Amino acid sequence: MPAFPGPSRMLPTFLRKLHGIYAVAVFVIVVLMLFCPLLIVMPTLRMRRAIGRLAVRAWMLISLMPFRVGGRQHLPDGPCIVICNHASYLDGILLTAALPPHFTFFVQHGAADWPYIGLVLRRMGCQFVNRTSPREAAKATKTLIDRARAGESFAIFPEGTFRAAPVLLPFQSGAFLIAARAGVPVVPAVIRGSRTLLGEGRKLFTWSAIDIQCFAALHASGDSREAADTLSVTARAVMLAHCGEADGSQAAPPVRVAS
Repeated sequence: MPAFPGPSRMLPTFLRKLHGIYAVAVFVIVVLMLFCPLLIVMPTLRMRRAIGRLAVRAWMLISLMPFRVGGRQHLPDGPCIVICNHASYLDGILLTAALPPHFTFFVQHGAADWPYIGLVLRRMGCQFVNRTSPREAAKATKTLIDRARAGESFAIFPEGTFRAAPVLLPFQSGAFLIAARAGVPVVPAVIRGSRTLLGEGRKLFTWSAIDIQCFAALHASGDSREAADTLSVTARAVMLAHCGEADGSQAAPPVRVAS
């Protein structure tokens, strides 16, 4: 996958900071003050999600940061689950801008109560998941299997979190169990450049081109736990080969969802 040039490494520190301040100002004005209030009052979910996509793309454009999406032809016409690596605080909104508006995103359950942002996430139809409670996660998984069977598509970050080190963490099992039990494909995707933009430990945006690529859909060989685990291994291998980061499979054990 061709990479964008990285002028952020060549610019003097004061210019990087100046651009970071500018990008923050644009984000606050364009996304939070202009688009989000409009998003909140829109009557339909599809309209709200379309405005959310437009908001992020407008921010990237005005902030002079390239935004490229490839491989959208791999998204099937029917329901699917897009999985993506997780490298920054902004991965969710960046992937929102890359995917069609019929995708439902998974967000940590506590985000629903965040002032203002929580309201925006709820209006965007995000699915809040409590990964700290195996019982609640198992219950949510069963509900999501039914929703996938009914034709809903999801976007999930199977690592569940990210760290400062540029590694692909172990995958949690929920996305693959949903795919296997519902009989829907998994589309691996990778996002590159977001860790530089606002990764762990960063307090200011840093100029970075964002490159999001989708790959060929993968199907589970059956609806068993073993089929879901095999699908996870296969999808992770695709993402590891293209995300440009190291294998962090030993960083922490994956979280398993009860069958």
